Amino acid sequence: MEPWILLVGAGIALGYLYTSPESCEGRCGEPFSEEDECHCHPECRTHHSCCEDYERHCGPGERWGTGIWDGFSSSRDSITEQELLELSEQLYLLDHNKARPGDIAINPQHLAGPDETGDKQDRSPQPLYKYVNEALFSKPTYASFIKLLDNYQRATGREEEVTAEELREQDRFLQEVMKTELMKKLFVFLQGKNRYGSEPEFVQDLKEMWFGLYSRGDGERDSSGFEHVFSGEVKKGKVSGFHNWIRFYLLEKQGGVNYFSHNFNGPWDTYPDVLGLQFSWDGFYKEVGSAFIGCSPEFEFGLYSLCFLARPGRACHLSLGGHRLSVQTYPWTKSTSSSGRRFIATAYVMSP
Repeated sequence: MEPWILLVGAGIALGYLYTSPESCEGRCGEPFSEEDECHCHPECRTHHSCCEDYERHCGPGERWGTGIWDGFSSSRDSITEQELLELSEQLYLLDHNKARPGDIAINPQHLAGPDETGDKQDRSPQPLYKYVNEALFSKPTYASFIKLLDNYQRATGREEEVTAEELREQDRFLQEVMKTELMKKLFVFLQGKNRYGSEPEFVQDLKEMWFGLYSRGDGERDSSGFEHVFSGEVKKGKVSGFHNWIRFYLLEKQGGVNYFSHNFNGPWDTYPDVLGLQFSWDGFYKEVGSAFIGCSPEFEFGLYSLCFLARPGRACHLSLGGHRLSVQTYPWTKSTSSSGRRFIATAYVMSP
């Protein structure tokens, strides 16, 4: 058997899993978007807008590059804009664990203008959440997600110490989300795009990209994608990350979070919805945050993972219930995992 067949059959184990905004690796044939730094569609030659490595990855007879096929440089294996729109609608319908209309009641109160989001004024005297049906939190994906939230020190610059129990909690969360139809659908899609050869390989990559530790401070391994996005951090006196509705509700209930205002309320009349908001966390301010409201942990985790794999560093255009929205993710560029995978630096739903 040829060596490249073994490499492809192993599920692309060489780190060619993520598309880079300045490279055509994994992007050949991708539709033109004005947001992209450079392009990988054949017409880029006409417009002189091709990425520097276009010929190496996408030119005639160049799919083999340095002699190792990356497994998805072909147009067939790239993830198109239309596929993202269709898959996100399918994942939206498969979010069986989301909140029902009567499970959550929010009170958005003051709508902040552009000149108000940064002035740290509390213009909403009442909490954001009037009611949450906490029976949701007994569902396996919610329960395993909530167990992870107290595993972190929020201040960057302090080394995270991960215990054996915390590692088991990470594994339990991944096991529970992978039991859902939503995550199984996502895996089947990515497997069909030659991103992964097996479900265990997909789960291992999720664990590395989300829970792998890296340094946002002075060399200490003080952060991870999961901590930043879902639990939240404090850096230089400001709230960083913190894009999860469950975390917000639990801290608001305890008195740790003070809701100030919102600058965006999505068009959805059911859950999940999207809210752009301002708040303080034990006195540390978040000027413009955003969060899905009422989605299950697996929905948010799956959608962010999809966008990180398909459009890292770029806006990832999706559709939920007939309404368009975008998710932004960024890879951590200063270090990689021991297997060469990139970590998630941040992921969030974009509010206008």
